[in-house]
Amino acid sequence: MKFSEMPYHRITFESIDEKLKAVSAKFDLAGTFEEQYALYKEADDVMKDLATQSTLAYIRHDIAMDDPFYEAEQDYYDEILPMVQNTMQELEKKLIASPFLDQFRQKLGRMAIANIEMSLKAYDEKVVGLMQQENALVSRYDKIIAGARIEWEGETLNLSLMRKYMMDPDREVRRRACAKVSEFFASVTDEIDEIYDQMVKNRTEQARQLGFPNYVPLGYLRMQRSCYDQRKVEAFRAQVKEFLVPLAEQMHDERRKALGLDHLYFCDELVHLPQGDPAPIGTPEEIMANGKRMYSELSPETAEFFDFMSENELFDVLGRKNKKAGGYMTFIPEYKSPFIFANFNGTSGDTDVLTHECGHAFQGYRVRNAEVSALQGLSMETAEIHSMSMEFFTEKWMDLFYGDRADEYRLIHLQDAIFFIPYGCMVDEFQHIVYANPDMTPQERKAVWSVLEREYKPHLDYDGDKFFGNGGYWQRQGHIFGSPFYYIDYCLAQTCALEFKVKMDRDFAAAWQDYLTLVTVQGKDFEESLECAHLDSPFEPGTLEHIVQGLKL
Repeated sequence: MKFSEMPYHRITFESIDEKLKAVSAKFDLAGTFEEQYALYKEADDVMKDLATQSTLAYIRHDIAMDDPFYEAEQDYYDEILPMVQNTMQELEKKLIASPFLDQFRQKLGRMAIANIEMSLKAYDEKVVGLMQQENALVSRYDKIIAGARIEWEGETLNLSLMRKYMMDPDREVRRRACAKVSEFFASVTDEIDEIYDQMVKNRTEQARQLGFPNYVPLGYLRMQRSCYDQRKVEAFRAQVKEFLVPLAEQMHDERRKALGLDHLYFCDELVHLPQGDPAPIGTPEEIMANGKRMYSELSPETAEFFDFMSENELFDVLGRKNKKAGGYMTFIPEYKSPFIFANFNGTSGDTDVLTHECGHAFQGYRVRNAEVSALQGLSMETAEIHSMSMEFFTEKWMDLFYGDRADEYRLIHLQDAIFFIPYGCMVDEFQHIVYANPDMTPQERKAVWSVLEREYKPHLDYDGDKFFGNGGYWQRQGHIFGSPFYYIDYCLAQTCALEFKVKMDRDFAAAWQDYLTLVTVQGKDFEESLECAHLDSPFEPGTLEHIVQGLKL
């Protein structure tokens, strides 16, 4: 069904609560695995209905942030989803206590049962009110970012549309654009500091009420990390500091030379070449048409997927002033439809939508017919391998988008992949420090960020900028507010995507078959998925060193 034709109606908490409690009561009386599994599927259908309608509301709100109807609907779901989760927990507790638990584990996979067990530790009715407050704080931050209105040469632009000027070939244009963005954040930093301070204290209180010393272990449970812990993440970050930070700094110096500069400043952070980084050729419609050609040639599976997305209006990618900033892929369960949201802005980010977000959506499409939602589930790290690896698998078609500058794009894309991992690890370490020390002042948090910048990005010079230069840059990173501890997943996935890059440079067809296996896997955790795709674990000593040695730089 086309997205515009998908009907929306509000799912009330009362109706969901009644249905789930009825299933839970029957579960007690079921005497066989088959009966209990049928009831589990019934509850799953109830949750799919809720997910369908709430997702439609969220998408339509993001498409038009000034639409009061869908703003109210999003606020409503922010309020009831923690309450629904609490009701669903009652059934999940019975499933974990079931004499047929081993059969459920065999049917749904090890990860699904581990996720339920972690969820039971991570949520409780007594923290529902705090979770509702947390959701409201996230929405408040999002509205500040989406509401950015920056006056630029007779236009009023949002943050997404300003990025184009932060990448301009003219250094003075970049400097002025960066200054404008800094001025905006300086104007709202007190409110963002207040929001984040409340978030940290809220999440810390949730953790303490659930028996944890601070939010870090609770955050790991809520990220559903069943096959690795904080110790492994610390070891991974240490590998990054040892092997990738020096490589990234070497590449930044090569970038400085290519730009013909004596010194790199913050305003140079997004550019690689003096003539400017390559931008996609053509109109948004032509870019989408080339995306169709790319996926039709990549494989029969991707051709079918892209046709489905196009025919059912499952792309909303044009930048508009009243749209939420950023981009994402989500899934609409009842219609078995991935959906891609983005803001085309005339930069290489436009083609990233057709590679990164389509990697997510392709996986969602491949497992859309799974019997229950748990079999569509996957770890966050695995999800990002799908997207980041697709960026590399589609590189040979970049001539369609960049013409005679395609090789420049490919080099820049590889550099940016390497540059990202130290930054992502910095975001992760920042959050570990903040949540281990929840009573920090806003200025102390900014000081921590400045210290970490010197460790992970020693070349960075803010050229006297009073906001970003004093540790404020993290306030641009939405994941810190809305998805705590998520960002390391990108780093782990980018490491795996770089390994795919090494593999495809040796044998593209074999690497693609491993990728197809990965996006078709159902119900497996991160390390199980890596094994299926013949990928090394990023946590193992030597993995990053071997990848660096194998890359064609």
